[in-house]
Amino acid sequence: MRDATIARNYAEVLLTLARRADDPHGWGRMARELAEAMQGDERLRHFLESPRIAAEQKHAVLTRAFQDRFPRLLVRFLQTLVTKRRHMLLPTIVTEYFDLLDAAEGRVHARVTVARAPGAGDEAMIAAQLSRTLGKQVVPHLVVDPAILGGVVVKVGDQVMDGSVRRRLAALRGRLLAGVR
Repeated sequence: MRDATIARNYAEVLLTLARRADDPHGWGRMARELAEAMQGDERLRHFLESPRIAAEQKHAVLTRAFQDRFPRLLVRFLQTLVTKRRHMLLPTIVTEYFDLLDAAEGRVHARVTVARAPGAGDEAMIAAQLSRTLGKQVVPHLVVDPAILGGVVVKVGDQVMDGSVRRRLAALRGRLLAGVR
């Protein structure tokens, strides 16, 4: 089984636990903190990866380290990852978790490329227009690329909507050249 599929399965379990606790956003933030701690602390990472240290010892350390900061079920989830030797998938699990949460709440993320930096209210206007067009709540992630000359290029998942001046000029050029031949 591929890591992404495994991570997705664990993310589904984590989301189920978070819903039972009635705090999916809070659990997502806490899971992200755990993932960042595991990635950022080399000693912790080596400790968890070491085959010389028994799983029970790792569980005890994790309990002491996180019992005051995180719900017991979240710590148990982390301990299960350690037992199954899947703890290094935690960053991918967190990404999958937020993807599942977004899908459940009808939210999509869009990469919006513009030619110049937007004004104060432009991002909200873009989000509102995309939300109306797509029928879902859209969270825009703006990127400035002067090469598109004007207009916008929106990418949502695999779908690309190219309303750039550069594409329009290229299409016009193609039609003009086709008429000359």
